[in-house]
Amino acid sequence: MSQLARTPGQFGEALRRTRLSRGWSQTQLAQQAGLRQATISQIENGHGATRIDTLCAVLAALDLELMVTPRTRGSIEDIEDLF
Repeated sequence: MSQLARTPGQFGEALRRTRLSRGWSQTQLAQQAGLRQATISQIENGHGATRIDTLCAVLAALDLELMVTPRTRGSIEDIEDLF
């Protein structure tokens, strides 16, 4: 399932939803990614100063990939679906 994320908070929430859908704790994800649990917490809470290599490790552990595409200009209803 694709998820749109335009802010660090939305990105973190998308990762949290994916982690929870797998039934993993933050500690389990951290172990899979070779990171600390506190780092996973910071990412999920939208901490904006996370290194790109750290984000890539989390994406790899969750078997996700990042796609960069032009922003869409949708209707108000589309924007409300983000929240």
